[in-house]
Amino acid sequence: MKKIILIFLFILTFTISAQDKPLRVLFIGNSYTAVNNLPQMVSDVATSAGEAFIFESNTPGGCTFQQHCSNTSMTLICKGGWDVVVLQEQSQIPSFPINQVQSICFPFAAQLVDSIYSINPCARAMFYMTWGRENGDSENCPHWPPVCTYEGMDSLLYERYMTMGEENQADVAPVGAVWHHIREYFPEIELYSGDGSHPSLSGSYAAACTFFSLIFQQDPTLITNNLNVPDEKAEVIKNAVKTVVYDSLSKWMKVESQTVTAQFDFLIQENKTVDFHNFSVNATEFEWDFGDGFYATSENPIHQYAGWGDYQVVLKASNICSVDTFSQIVTLSNVSLNEKQAAKIKIFPNPTNDQITLTEVNSYKLEVCNFEGKSVLQTIATANTFSLDLSSLITGVYVIKIWKKEKMIKMQKVIKR
Repeated sequence: MKKIILIFLFILTFTISAQDKPLRVLFIGNSYTAVNNLPQMVSDVATSAGEAFIFESNTPGGCTFQQHCSNTSMTLICKGGWDVVVLQEQSQIPSFPINQVQSICFPFAAQLVDSIYSINPCARAMFYMTWGRENGDSENCPHWPPVCTYEGMDSLLYERYMTMGEENQADVAPVGAVWHHIREYFPEIELYSGDGSHPSLSGSYAAACTFFSLIFQQDPTLITNNLNVPDEKAEVIKNAVKTVVYDSLSKWMKVESQTVTAQFDFLIQENKTVDFHNFSVNATEFEWDFGDGFYATSENPIHQYAGWGDYQVVLKASNICSVDTFSQIVTLSNVSLNEKQAAKIKIFPNPTNDQITLTEVNSYKLEVCNFEGKSVLQTIATANTFSLDLSSLITGVYVIKIWKKEKMIKMQKVIKR
């Protein structure tokens, strides 16, 4: 038993230390990222909201994705160990005519993201959506009229960054969309510096709050450090980020979560045998400690205990990026009434199209769970032979749980066609 306790404490300690480890973020861009030291601003607002990360950056003025593919940025990417890599293109290029963007922007965006994921398989690539210039792009306006106004340039930047996110399975930090919201509803807040292009302190603060909200999936109104932005303006900016970013996180997050959640249920069978059903999410490897000195690595093990008693069962579920543990007490007592009753219950047909029939279930609670363990249907059987309608459920694998008072006496997988 001492050995089991030590193993459990090791698993618990490993999980806590992994969760407490600060994120490592790499910022790749140019002067839009460098002005006001945006990476440090993101770190400062995150710290004020109880989060932490460490960062490095490479932000030469005017640098393009194409140049980043062969400069220090690629060296930093290949260094590895990043949790988030932020990518900002030169401020005008994504608003160019589409044939130019497809030639000088999209391929190099893809090259950077491919490099990130090949070296850092657990990282989130994140494009930094910038904004239209205050009065449009006067430099390119004569030969490309759509960028002659802020609205025209900004809409093209939005479209092209969203395309890069979709095509490369990368998140998009919609700083430009936050700026658009503030310009429309709070025009008194000056987001631009004197050149009408680079961000003012307020503009960089809006960017910092955006990155905080997306990186940590947290409400920006939790931020308490206004970084010398007047309190009234800072509150407006944080609420704008909440409206545009935090309230619609799924719109901007294109990287599928790799975070593991460990979860299992169990059913006690005859002869001290326990059937374990694994509901863990995003896990590829499993380690079971049955609490009696025996272990397993299968997904849904069946384990026979030697004696009656209480056993703390610990499941450690993991993938290459994440680990989580979950435990429950399994109580084995020398009572066979429920086992005999469970043996009488029949569930058919299986697979089924719409309905299943259950026998010997009068007054029992019936629960249907999806394969992630979420309850999707519950009812009380009103007859000994009871028909359960599954027509409202989508095609897939489900688990039927049958409860007698507070004790689950039977569990069976059912396929809904």
